Amino acid sequence: MNRVGIIGGGAAGLMAAYAAAENGAEVTLHEKNEKLGKKIYITGKGRCNLTNDCDEREFFANVVSNPKFLMSSVHRLPPSELMALFTANGLKLKTERGNRVFPVSDKASDVTKCLEAMLRSRGVKILLESEISSLITENGRAIGLKSVDRNLFYDKIIVCTGGISYPSTGSTGDGYRFAREAGHSLTEPCAALTGIDLEGDFTSLAGLTLKNVSVSVFDKDRRVFSDFGELLFTHTGVSGPVVLTASSFINRMHVNGMTFSIDLKPALSPETLDARILSDFRANINKNFANSLGGLLPKSLIPTVIERSGIEPYKKLNAITHAERQKLLSVLKKLDFAITSLRPVEEGIVTAGGVNVREINPATMESRIVKGLYFAGEVIDVDALTGGFNLQTAFSTGYAAGVAAASAE
Repeated sequence: MNRVGIIGGGAAGLMAAYAAAENGAEVTLHEKNEKLGKKIYITGKGRCNLTNDCDEREFFANVVSNPKFLMSSVHRLPPSELMALFTANGLKLKTERGNRVFPVSDKASDVTKCLEAMLRSRGVKILLESEISSLITENGRAIGLKSVDRNLFYDKIIVCTGGISYPSTGSTGDGYRFAREAGHSLTEPCAALTGIDLEGDFTSLAGLTLKNVSVSVFDKDRRVFSDFGELLFTHTGVSGPVVLTASSFINRMHVNGMTFSIDLKPALSPETLDARILSDFRANINKNFANSLGGLLPKSLIPTVIERSGIEPYKKLNAITHAERQKLLSVLKKLDFAITSLRPVEEGIVTAGGVNVREINPATMESRIVKGLYFAGEVIDVDALTGGFNLQTAFSTGYAAGVAAASAE
């Protein structure tokens, strides 16, 4: 019987502990916080979007970094089997828009409680407020963990310490240090699924949501990202679903000076939109320009569009020239802002980067450098889009690591 020590009581660590115990290992889980699953509690706005009820092809289409690496672990524990596992252990689930899966109770705490019950029923020893300071290795093999006051010896070690996003949940980069000390290289961690800061004053726009807009990011004249959806203006720039997605595709680039562009009317061709504007102008021919855009735009966005158009706000509509109307049209179809930066990695929903996947066996999650050492979850250089894909990744890699650690010699 292998003695397995697991560092981290988040999604990956809890699933690794379950899988290892289920396969006959003697498992001890070390969690430095006062409770398990601290980051699980804040996922899905406190409801926990624990997976996505999709097939594997669609799943991998939503993985941003290293989808091929995940194929083996996700095939071993795909979304359908994860859902079945939770259901079999008493957690009732529901599927919402976009195939997002939540507990019926809408309480993230119920997911953690279910996992904890699964562990305790299988004899897992759970040590809370148990902070690990380093790994113990000998002759190229992991043999134990060093805590503040003692050494703890195990046959296998699984590192499930998360990334560096939301450090208040305990994700402070410990696993990166453990990996480096063991001889692993890292892909530099950075924010994924985070807001984008733009140049300018957004005081008047903060809180405005735009739905059904098309968003593009340009590096000079090269389009590096494009998508359709919903965004939210913040005090420093933009956030919201389509922006979070954009951030995960541009976070490895030098973003300062790139252009964030919004097509406010993507459903209308330039010709159709021009005809709409001309019709509105003719129907309100004696109005001032500033009072003519209420049918096209949210009130708080009108001053920005007027300023960008260069048209005098109090100019009568019957005096606006064809050239001025074309300038308005171009602003509506391409409202541009200069990007200054992404929000800090601590604010990212997940951390991109982490332990180099080339140094990990994708089938077992075992280190190719140190025998008996495994990695799972966000500490690895894998990240995905919103919709339950990141938690599924944590559960699948944790499961693969747990099974392998229990059965390996």
